[in-house]
Amino acid sequence: MSEPIPLAAADVAPPRAAVLAQLGIPAGTVIAERIERIYERASDLLAATVAPAGVLAELSGDAFAAVYAGEGRNAVRTPLAVIAPKAEHRALFAITLGQPLSAAVAECFAGADFALAYVLDAMASVAADVAAAAAERWYGRTLRERGWATPDGAVLRYSPGYCGWDITGQRQLFAALRPDGVGIALNDSCLMQPLKSVSGVLIAGPRAIHRFSPDFDFCERCEERTCRERLAALAAAARD
Repeated sequence: MSEPIPLAAADVAPPRAAVLAQLGIPAGTVIAERIERIYERASDLLAATVAPAGVLAELSGDAFAAVYAGEGRNAVRTPLAVIAPKAEHRALFAITLGQPLSAAVAECFAGADFALAYVLDAMASVAADVAAAAAERWYGRTLRERGWATPDGAVLRYSPGYCGWDITGQRQLFAALRPDGVGIALNDSCLMQPLKSVSGVLIAGPRAIHRFSPDFDFCERCEERTCRERLAALAAAARD
């Protein structure tokens, strides 16, 4: 059974440093006044149009294995194929920042206000990632309120299109989760609409199950390498 993920606008506010990094502006750079004005306009537009929503559905191990198998297009070796069977809890999820924000980005591009569109698009991308992180934290709190007592437990998200989980896996995920109730649809190319949306599975278990060496065949083709940051954060949490 699915349940809503409570998300408010404040939960998805994008940190300025992360937005500037998304724009390729190094930390410590003095921002020109013209750029600051564009940033402020983008912030105001984001605040006026963002409408975050999410949904989650817990699955048994076997049920998730069927979803993950998808159309049989996953890589032969993937981290999630090893991690998921060790999970203590798992839940499919989908979150979106809403159609009004995606429409605002499109309108800026269509109106040739490219600077504003570029900044707003970067801001929305960061906000979507912040929303996904908020979903992780909410699911972890919810599990602990229900009695999950693993002392070093961690909840991390994994999404189709990354780390060997083929993007066509979205079809099985959407069939099982049915996130149309919060306004998220899937097109023929397995892209979500609205675009500023995130889907995947939340895996809960001891931190150790989430650790892996990024030595898979697809790692060489990966341009984001966000797994390194996640692994570093896990290691830091273990030291604390």
